[in-house]
Amino acid sequence: MELAELVARRPFPAGGLLIGLTRRCPLSCAHCSTGSGPLTRQEPDPARLERFVASFTEEDRPDVVMLTGGEPLLLPVAVERLSTLARDAGSRTALLSGMFFARGGLRGRKAAIAPAILRAIRSVDHFSASLDVHHEREVSRAEVFRALHLVREEGVAVSLHLTGTGGSDPYLAGLTRAVREEFGGAVPCLVNEVRPFGRAASWARATRTGPDPAEASPCSMAAWPVVAFDGRVLACCNQDTVDRRPVPAHLDLGHIAEDDWGTVRRRALESPMLRMLRTVGPAHLAARYGSGPRPGSYCDGCRALGGDGAAAAGARAVASGAAGALLDLTAALRGSREGARGVVRRHGCAEYAPLVVAGPPGPPGADVPDGTGAEDVR
Repeated sequence: MELAELVARRPFPAGGLLIGLTRRCPLSCAHCSTGSGPLTRQEPDPARLERFVASFTEEDRPDVVMLTGGEPLLLPVAVERLSTLARDAGSRTALLSGMFFARGGLRGRKAAIAPAILRAIRSVDHFSASLDVHHEREVSRAEVFRALHLVREEGVAVSLHLTGTGGSDPYLAGLTRAVREEFGGAVPCLVNEVRPFGRAASWARATRTGPDPAEASPCSMAAWPVVAFDGRVLACCNQDTVDRRPVPAHLDLGHIAEDDWGTVRRRALESPMLRMLRTVGPAHLAARYGSGPRPGSYCDGCRALGGDGAAAAGARAVASGAAGALLDLTAALRGSREGARGVVRRHGCAEYAPLVVAGPPGPPGADVPDGTGAEDVR
């Protein structure tokens, strides 16, 4: 499964499932959205998580299961087990790693990945490595590249998840140039901007302004259910929301201790509030039906809808039943119209959207920003 195929499924409700396997991580990157670290251990009960994934059926399953953390490869046996269960039902799995296992141990012609970790990587359908200025302070670029070569030799599709400060960031320009030179365009990249979540909340600035309430601004991030580190399942992947307790009522899809995938999927697909969020977005919903003023940000406004009976009534009036299902499908098709590149333009770093699709590098500057800075870590 290539990166572009995975990303292109993002707008489709319940088309994927995100699982946070553990908040623990050997790295302590300054921008970590989950605030993960070596001493931060919180993770879903493994037996409950296995039962939840085992509830997939060939007729009712997510297309994609994304395993994240923290660092999911700290639990290689769990990765292998969950990937196998998902594949048995017809789902494909992807994994995102901070590449701790490449640090200091993959040099020389006989370099190898630890057997348990390699078995876990072989079990997934797509492997993604995080790389940015903060990760490079803990795991070098050369070590990450070397490890990706080894994973590709195993026949596993790979990609890089890169972050920077935006399209004009000289570090991103240098890094993407280095990736093209190293892999000849064969390794796609999903490029995002650092957002003020987790450890970055104290220093990163918000780069996006809220939408005009008069305009519809659909939220694709309310499409895939998320299993949080405590086993709660949410309809939103915004980290501030994932970590919030109690969960806003309209974003709470259940818990893996009590609910199976079919129940979670049904709640995600049939909720009039979630249908409206995916179709017109929280600002428009609040402006048209809400009972009071909304907080300033897009996501704060969404969370506030959980206690707004008037907004819930408006959503039921418009998005219940077959008509609401048709609205939801129309929004998903519109969101996927431009494929993976379109999804990244809306939700990632737009200037680097072409890199989400693998292919031979074109002339310098043909697809992505040239940049004016050096390639070295700042």
